[in-house]
Amino acid sequence: MYKIVLATRYLLKRRITYFAVLAVALCVFIVVVVMTVMAGLVNEFKEKNHRFAGDCVVGTQSLVGFAYYEDFVKLLEQQDFIEAVSPTIKSFALKRRRGSGQDAIIEVMGIDPVRHSQATGFGDSLYYHADDVSKTFEIASDANLAGCVLGDYVLLQDTYSRNFNENNIPRIAYSISCFPLTARGALAQVGTDLVNTKTFYFSDQSSTGLPRVDGSIVYLPFDQAQVLCGMERSPKRASRLHIRFMPDVNIQAGCEKIQSLWQKFRQDKSDEIQAYTLDTVTVQSWKQYRRESIAPLENEQTEMSVMFGFVGITTVFIVLVVFYMIISHKSKDIGILKSIGAANIDIIELFSLYALLVGIIGSGIGLLAGWGFLLKINPIEDWLFEHFGFQLWDRTMYAIGDIPNQVEFGMLATIVISAIVASLIGALIPTLQAARQKPVETLQVGQL
Repeated sequence: MYKIVLATRYLLKRRITYFAVLAVALCVFIVVVVMTVMAGLVNEFKEKNHRFAGDCVVGTQSLVGFAYYEDFVKLLEQQDFIEAVSPTIKSFALKRRRGSGQDAIIEVMGIDPVRHSQATGFGDSLYYHADDVSKTFEIASDANLAGCVLGDYVLLQDTYSRNFNENNIPRIAYSISCFPLTARGALAQVGTDLVNTKTFYFSDQSSTGLPRVDGSIVYLPFDQAQVLCGMERSPKRASRLHIRFMPDVNIQAGCEKIQSLWQKFRQDKSDEIQAYTLDTVTVQSWKQYRRESIAPLENEQTEMSVMFGFVGITTVFIVLVVFYMIISHKSKDIGILKSIGAANIDIIELFSLYALLVGIIGSGIGLLAGWGFLLKINPIEDWLFEHFGFQLWDRTMYAIGDIPNQVEFGMLATIVISAIVASLIGALIPTLQAARQKPVETLQVGQL
């Protein structure tokens, strides 16, 4: 009982202890706020990539695509673990807005909007046709015109405006030019017809929340993109198949099943004339497919964790210094305790309890302060922007709405436990020194 009383009294009476508590609280506050926001950004970014890609992607990086995709789609649609499949065409093209006289290199993605919305989150990204994706490429004023969907930032580059009047979509014409390729990768056409060019009219805009995607892709009707890229000749070719699994299917397990189906399908087609186009096809989960985009942000999160690990080490040294000073001033107390029978382990337990209280109180204060700040972080940013034009993130570079502030209790528990352990580690050396002190040395007459 005396250990609890003494530890509490040291905590309340020694003002230098407040520095240790403040150091722990400040460390916990910073880590809670930054790691919560960072984790929220990473999770949100992953979810956007998941919606963009679907659960699984079967495809090739080759611009010639792969043949016999229709047969594999039929095979996939017979599987009870698959909800939807969307074949797509993906290639590069030159885009010229009528009247601009300037060409821009863009990615074209040929899709069936209904099927693609079933397999991915494409429909939710549309501005005008989210409620009826079947009309995505329709031009209301003229049914004979071909429509195209521009990524948010592609449209911004062309018009300096993202959103038009829903009842008055402007007629903006774009010439899309592609180099059609044979299945062997050679130019499909020669002479004056080297390039396939077709005029499309703006019909909608897509905002996936992925700046690189929204700044580079123009969506076209699947069959017309297939013609532009020279993939319409029998056997027809496609670039990728985006797949969505049933809700109760594990993504990794689903991808493994599709991998098995693909291996068997490839063997069955080994005697076909364009079987070589299947050699470069891979089966990837959405994380693997979008790894190039996700990995840098995950690396930043890891680097941030390492940096805050060093912050924790700093806290250890602060606690060490504070406890060294406290114990040096409490040598007589230690001598008295030992003279009345306290063992070394009792001294260790006393000051370990003291360090534990510092860790618990400091981490508790930091946790509550961080949680409260996170609850108000968006109103605070709104106020700063309204009065000073300041934003933590430039929304033209980071496509986020509100700053993520949803705390993860597992992460909070890890931070608090780490702070308490850091306090105990910081107090370890001074505590061992205190336990080794001898009453005959600390209670000398000249020192009393």
